[in-house]
Amino acid sequence: STYVAAEAEARIGGDLYALVRTAGATRLIIGDARGKGLDAIGDIQAVLGAFRFGANQYSTLSDLAAALDRSVRWDLAQTSGPETAEWPGERFVTAAVLEIPDYEPRARLFSFGHVPPLLLHDGAVLPIGVRDPAPPLGLGALAESTHTPVTFRFTPGDRLLLYTDGVSETRNEQGAFYPLVERLAAWTEQRPETLVRTIREDVREFSGGCHADDMALIVLERDESAVRPCVLPTARRL
Repeated sequence: STYVAAEAEARIGGDLYALVRTAGATRLIIGDARGKGLDAIGDIQAVLGAFRFGANQYSTLSDLAAALDRSVRWDLAQTSGPETAEWPGERFVTAAVLEIPDYEPRARLFSFGHVPPLLLHDGAVLPIGVRDPAPPLGLGALAESTHTPVTFRFTPGDRLLLYTDGVSETRNEQGAFYPLVERLAAWTEQRPETLVRTIREDVREFSGGCHADDMALIVLERDESAVRPCVLPTARRL
């Protein structure tokens, strides 16, 4: 993973990610708060706190997503108003919440209006789209959502790229957006650590060093052992 804050003096910005181990699965969140830099820190703390608390409290990803929506909406409402010059609805966080079962060759994704992850499978780059994404966290009252995740195959050797729009919406001097999918097609064999560095440096070069937004990148690789549970030998009676 890597994190690059848009503000040169800041070590933290408006993007977030976290990973929690649960009984039998790994759950991960990546998100992007409205705005950037120090102004967004309070909002990302609300999201991270709700995720870390809820990740081990709810047995399904749907229940976790619904709890995140309720918690973040309440928190943002409590810290908005005339005294802050901001009202509920002006602050929100896009997010993708991922669940990877330990011994199943698949993963589950719930999207709160976040950019789609990219699956690298057999040399191809496949966006993992969600047909009916929920509104961003903090805006759940604007539309009804059943909090239904999408399930997709995630097999040994596959890699999954999660990112924020600070990557895909980076522009060059001509105003063109960074072509993330096209660039990835040439790097599908790179290991996660190498791929993260390659993208980070390529985005920097593409933008001419003028990066105007926070950027977060995570690359996951499915290990062979993750879908092959350990089977202990049967004890013999002596």
